[in-house]
Amino acid sequence: MKYMKIMLLLAVTSLTACASQSSFDNARNDIDSMKTRLFSIDRDLASVREESKVTVGAIEKGFKADVSAVRKMSADIQASIDSTKSEMMALNGKLDDTAAAVKKPAEELARYREDADKRIIALEERLLKQQIIVDSLTKKMAELAKVKKDEPVSSSPDSLYLKGLDSLKAGDVVTARDQFAKFIEQNPKHDLAANAHYWIGETFYSEKNFESAILSYQEVIKSYPGKDKVVAAMLKQAMAFEAIKDSKSAKFVLKKLVEGFPKSEEAKKAKVLLKEIK
Repeated sequence: MKYMKIMLLLAVTSLTACASQSSFDNARNDIDSMKTRLFSIDRDLASVREESKVTVGAIEKGFKADVSAVRKMSADIQASIDSTKSEMMALNGKLDDTAAAVKKPAEELARYREDADKRIIALEERLLKQQIIVDSLTKKMAELAKVKKDEPVSSSPDSLYLKGLDSLKAGDVVTARDQFAKFIEQNPKHDLAANAHYWIGETFYSEKNFESAILSYQEVIKSYPGKDKVVAAMLKQAMAFEAIKDSKSAKFVLKKLVEGFPKSEEAKKAKVLLKEIK
């Protein structure tokens, strides 16, 4: 019985030892498993940290690139604005130059009109003087008529010339032209022959028969170089050339006028016309 107890005690002790060893092994296995899991977790965390660093770096790099691109775009826009401002300033300058260029011909036209007014006044004064001369000649012709009743008054050269002027003033250019032509035919060397040719040119000019007017003015220029009407004939001849679109001939005559008679009133008008002719 005692032996049985001893054997039972040894069996219980052995079973207890076996159970403790099995539990210990199980605990160790659990610890090892937990270590393995902790190592795996640490490794995963390290990988995540590394990936996070790369991702954050890429994001930071992309952000810097975007900031740089925005700054460049802003600089380009500012440069474009500055360029536009410069172009606007240049355009304003051109507009000012254009306004000045437009203003200049207007001023020249005003001066031309002022000169024309002066010429008209001077012409009226000359016509008034001529009227006095006409009245004087009429009086003389009346006196001559009393002495020579058989001699018609119209036979006087001056009378024929004055009739042409009267017809011209009345607007009867055809009659005026015939009377001036008759005057020249009868008195080719008369002091007023140059004037008669000039007035014939004026009758053609008034009818817009510019080619015939040019020929009449040329007769004054060629045949009576020392007469006062030469300068006026040159100016009107140039205007007639321009009227038939012969700008080259018009410029040539105007330049000859300015060179030959620089101090004349016609030279001033010729300079203005030279600027206007293209």
